[in-house]
Amino acid sequence: MCRHLGYLGEPCAPAEPVFAAPHALLVQSYAPRDMRGGGSVNADGFGLGWYPEPGAPPQRYRRREPLWTDETLPALAASVRSTAFVAAVRNGTTGMPVTEAAAAPFTADRWLFSHNGVVRGWPQSMAGLGGRLDVTELLTLEAPTDSALLWALLRARLRAGEDPLAAVTALVGEVEAAAPGSRLNFLLTDGETLVGTAWTHALSWRRTATGVLLASEPCDPDPAWQAVPDRHAVRVSTAEVEILPLKVESLERSPVR
Repeated sequence: MCRHLGYLGEPCAPAEPVFAAPHALLVQSYAPRDMRGGGSVNADGFGLGWYPEPGAPPQRYRRREPLWTDETLPALAASVRSTAFVAAVRNGTTGMPVTEAAAAPFTADRWLFSHNGVVRGWPQSMAGLGGRLDVTELLTLEAPTDSALLWALLRARLRAGEDPLAAVTALVGEVEAAAPGSRLNFLLTDGETLVGTAWTHALSWRRTATGVLLASEPCDPDPAWQAVPDRHAVRVSTAEVEILPLKVESLERSPVR
């Protein structure tokens, strides 16, 4: 499985959780602790997306190589100050290409998106859902991967005006129905709200000095880290953190102050 993290809060540099922390994303690329989905390293590409200023479209840096080989991103991540960012390292599923375009985060309009997981029975299992996109959207997928198709499906919902959490919840439900047992661990942000899901894999969160951090694996030994229960979502805003069960028809809200 891939590893990813997302942040929302006051402006800060991505360098700490991505590179400097004891179990930063860099460490998770070559020594992850929880690879229950298979594999031993996350060496098939990486990416970082951030917002240069509030209201501005996101910027992104991606490569197909392992994160530990890149000499540019450490300095870039230290120089950036952003109120929201998403970073990921990839462990590509067998049979899917290892290309820069396959690495998260994906972006369109004001959104950043990452998928940690796998769609079972790909690609046959998704044939019905793929039919919801027009031919142009299918032919212009960033990469022939499950994550790229999931992003196209979610992007269509967002562009239709759906609430981000409702759109993510509906997509999880649809994919689980079409491809049972899939690992659907998402991060989605527009720079103002951050949504994450824990669906058959781990996600944790904690408050930092400046905001809230979500991560596949805790980046440090701080006891403030809390696990998001399986089959739950977390929604982060400037006001609160909410943990919600992932249900297709309804969401029972449980604020965490």
